[in-house]
Amino acid sequence: MWRQVKSRRGGKIMNIVPAKFKGLYEQRKGSHGSSYYTKNLVPGASVYGETLVHTKGVEYREWDPTRSKVAAAIHKKISQLGIYPGSTVLYLGASTGTTVSHISDLVGEEGFVFALDFAPVTTKGLVLLSETRPNIAPVLGNAMLPETYANQVSQVDAIIQDIAQRAQPETFIKNVEKFLKPGGFGFLSIKARSIDVTKHPKDIFLKVRKYLEKHIIIVDYRELSPLEKDHCVFICKKKNN
Repeated sequence: MWRQVKSRRGGKIMNIVPAKFKGLYEQRKGSHGSSYYTKNLVPGASVYGETLVHTKGVEYREWDPTRSKVAAAIHKKISQLGIYPGSTVLYLGASTGTTVSHISDLVGEEGFVFALDFAPVTTKGLVLLSETRPNIAPVLGNAMLPETYANQVSQVDAIIQDIAQRAQPETFIKNVEKFLKPGGFGFLSIKARSIDVTKHPKDIFLKVRKYLEKHIIIVDYRELSPLEKDHCVFICKKKNN
């Protein structure tokens, strides 16, 4: 069951305002931080049980930072996201579409999201999601082999990767080189335990940073604990040449 919340709580109007990044909104809670929202592209529809909020004639979806690495990174105050209304995005490791649905909201009707996952069951879920969100194209494929789905994906403004495989940084760079436009942004979520369970996560993060620096510009870095244990994110930018 999903909850629908009106714009007034206890007689107080919820003040949802544009956030730092275009297409993102926030409700400031003073010392308790902020809650973040995207404007619902499909009013009345919830994707994963998130709260729907109505205020001033607009419906917003609350973005749960415990269910999304992108939302967790936003809560960790990343300096750049690189995804805007109208952006074309390649999402690697789309799973059931929790984060993809918010990216769909964020890029809006003028934007587009290629949502790739390797599992037929989750890809079926993405197909169902795309039936109500026409700016999503499900792609069944292995992110480690970008040449196998190159005929289904265009050049993109941004790449988001959230996969639990050993070769996470190498897979990311393969897709950056294949699909990301010069000057485009990449959001790489690293799950340390999937790379090497015997090493300390910080050592893994440092090794990944050194690898990435050989191929792409690192704009920002955040560890996601306690929202996501043993995870970090790198925000990257592809060189123009």
